[in-house]
Amino acid sequence: MAGSALGAGILTVAAALSLGLAAVGGAAVTAQRAAGAADAAALAAADAASGAIATSEAPCALAGRVAAAAGATLTACSVEDFVATVQVQAAYAGLAAVSRARAGPPEGN
Repeated sequence: MAGSALGAGILTVAAALSLGLAAVGGAAVTAQRAAGAADAAALAAADAASGAIATSEAPCALAGRVAAAAGATLTACSVEDFVATVQVQAAYAGLAAVSRARAGPPEGN
């Protein structure tokens, strides 16, 4: 009887640890997805501002569309000269992963 209780306790602890690791893993994946979406959105906005890509959309509108395609929401966007700065947000289990990115020509050029 004591062995059964010990076995049940070990299984309960193992299950709790597995659920915890799955939650942490999901949050890490969401954070990386948000970072990738921010990078892609910033590059799209900078390219649109510089004329590197032909588009009729405003740079920030294009950035919003790119972020949405990557599974995130554009929450802030600014373009000065050819430099775009964006912030995106992606949700996971009721929490928000926020990422920022900047793209444009190198400073000093």
